[in-house]
Amino acid sequence: MDATVETLPEETSTIADRVFGQLRLAIVEGEIPAGSKISEPEVAARLGISRGPLREAMRRLESCNLVERRPNVGARVITLSNAQLIEIYLIREALEGMAARLAAERMAADSIKDLKALLEQHRREIARDDWQAYFQKEGDMDFHYRIVQGSGNQRLIGILCDDLYHLARMYRCQFGMISDRARDALKEHELIVDAIAERDGELAELMMRRHIRASRQNVERRLATKTTN
Repeated sequence: MDATVETLPEETSTIADRVFGQLRLAIVEGEIPAGSKISEPEVAARLGISRGPLREAMRRLESCNLVERRPNVGARVITLSNAQLIEIYLIREALEGMAARLAAERMAADSIKDLKALLEQHRREIARDDWQAYFQKEGDMDFHYRIVQGSGNQRLIGILCDDLYHLARMYRCQFGMISDRARDALKEHELIVDAIAERDGELAELMMRRHIRASRQNVERRLATKTTN
């Protein structure tokens, strides 16, 4: 009898989920640098898994635009550009504005209460870190993530949470987006939540669009400074 245990589809899917999460985190946080080639045999050997679950994980990384395949080159982590970063901010401004408006209409009262508690936690944490860590860690992105989830629009959630969320975090980590806007950003977050709590969708959308636009303009200034230095 063959001693090799056949991997069932459910098990393959579970392993692929785990590997996908591990690789995504390593790419987003820069452990696997931009432009790095990903050797599937090496990764499979290092993680002690078969090629099947790894291929599925790689396929999902491609769908998130974190990995790209090129003829005669293979799979590589995407290389980022300033222009791509600004494009993401422009898309987020429009779509997250819509998400905030829908959240004001649909978000459960308990979820809004939790969102306010999250902001209070963020205030304590970033004050302790001299207001420098809000954009490097998941705090700011987690706030946006929760509002998008609160929109209740599955297509919108798919676009912003399964794709742009991780790209945005990747850009911030790789560009070293420590920001002097943390204090202002937190205040803007509070205004957005206030509008959602008041069920004022129009105001929530306006506040969210202004917030993301201000962040984009700050990033543009920082990138321009890096270019001239």
